[in-house]
Amino acid sequence: MRWTTLVALVAVVLLGGGGAAHAAAPPTEFGTDWDDPRTAGPPVAVPPTHSCTVRIVDHQFVNFDVYTNAYMPPADCAGPWAKVVLRMSGAVAGRQFDRLGWLEIGGVTVLKTSTPEPSPVGIRWSVEKDVTGYAPVLRAPAQVSMFLGNIVNETFTGVLDIQVDLTFYVADRAHPAPASASDVVPLPDLRDAASTAPVTLPRNAERLVAEVYATGSGGGCEEFWYLTAPPASGYSCPADQGPYREVQVLLDGQVAGIAVPFPHVYTGGWSNPFLWYVLPAPRAFNVAPLSYDLTPYLGRLTDGAPHTVAVRVVGVPAGQPGWDTPVNLLAWRDPKATQVTGTVLADHLDALRNDSTFSVVDGMNQVLTTAAHHLAAVGMLHTSHGIVTTAVDERLSNDSTHRFGAEPGENPDNLTAEWTDTATVATAGKVTRAALRYAIDGGITVSADNRLTTTITMTDAADTAAAGRDGFQFRRLDDTYSGTASYTLGVPREQRHATGTSRERYRLTGDTCFDHTIETANGFVTSDVRRC
Repeated sequence: MRWTTLVALVAVVLLGGGGAAHAAAPPTEFGTDWDDPRTAGPPVAVPPTHSCTVRIVDHQFVNFDVYTNAYMPPADCAGPWAKVVLRMSGAVAGRQFDRLGWLEIGGVTVLKTSTPEPSPVGIRWSVEKDVTGYAPVLRAPAQVSMFLGNIVNETFTGVLDIQVDLTFYVADRAHPAPASASDVVPLPDLRDAASTAPVTLPRNAERLVAEVYATGSGGGCEEFWYLTAPPASGYSCPADQGPYREVQVLLDGQVAGIAVPFPHVYTGGWSNPFLWYVLPAPRAFNVAPLSYDLTPYLGRLTDGAPHTVAVRVVGVPAGQPGWDTPVNLLAWRDPKATQVTGTVLADHLDALRNDSTFSVVDGMNQVLTTAAHHLAAVGMLHTSHGIVTTAVDERLSNDSTHRFGAEPGENPDNLTAEWTDTATVATAGKVTRAALRYAIDGGITVSADNRLTTTITMTDAADTAAAGRDGFQFRRLDDTYSGTASYTLGVPREQRHATGTSRERYRLTGDTCFDHTIETANGFVTSDVRRC
């Protein structure tokens, strides 16, 4: 019997099916098997209405080919839908690196994900995502495309066995369909963040939002962009402007939206896969898009002519690859107007403040970075229900301290960094505010006896609020992961004697309550507690 199964059985007996499992001690080090990966985040809430499930992916990924399939809307759940949930299930055994992939329906990116690294015995994991906002795409037949680049050979034996289902929950009077966008326009040509794409928007569009699924990836320096340093530092990942990155959306060559990217850490990250075998870093399995409200600029875009959209990642060294930035444009139409007209009343982009300085302090190399940027725009639209003014204010900041050894190998290598991204939108008597905060506090050391130890804490936090005629809503998210793991370098896997502990606490407060904490030791869950 697997150790995890024994713990689960004891927990059920002692705790009535919930709470923490403490009855069995974890192994003294990692072995050839460990618990299946999981996260502490909440499941997608679904209504108790009639539902139908459609399988859109059933494939074993063994190379870099794009899998394609045909999607058909469910005949027995024709819509409208109160909720549509995407569920991805995966299995892999043997030896394999973490892989980054994406899923498109009708060219629209609906999921971006990375994979866990397997045990020799094998693991299973799952991802769940609310995709109700893509309902316009799901109403008609479309092509499904999924990419999960993988290498299978005598060394890397892990085959990624993936299934993806869409479950449609039919709306009724008690559970109506949400007011999703009228049109979802994909711009896959922008995937490499180095080109422009033409787009013609509906002439009667009255709201416009861009989604950018931005990731630094590919195993190069831009996967760990937040650790790059000025060339004078001698660091192995140089960047002329230091570690600050910013993802900009441009309309007809003009910056119309700014955002800081999330500092993703995949399951082989920070030189230590033992940190992530059971608990991945926040967002690793479900990469959330950056969101930009572009409504103030709509008066320039509803003339029926094509306009160019581009994505630019600020701070990337010239010619440096590694960013993947697929874009979706979501448009809401005015159903009683054939054309919405308008103008941009104000548009101001502050000069970017990006100071990254290198020095040597107490024998350690040190890079201090302070950055900030601000964009404000106000636009007016003539709609069928009157003049509507939309004001958007976006404020970004980044402060980081990167200290690393002067000796070869940059040992130790430590980072303390925080990013904030606050967007306020005021329109039609309603004000919404999303204040995002990301943080990393971590370090890697190699001891004299060749033991590599990584210790890290990551935080994904957000305060979201909305005030209007319908009242006031507020929600606070705090998803914090902390862990430490050690193993011996340069020896076969069975001689690494790896040890590690990790903990994730995911909390939602405000208009809801969700509080879930998972703790692990040497690959097995030792505590699983829900407080709400």
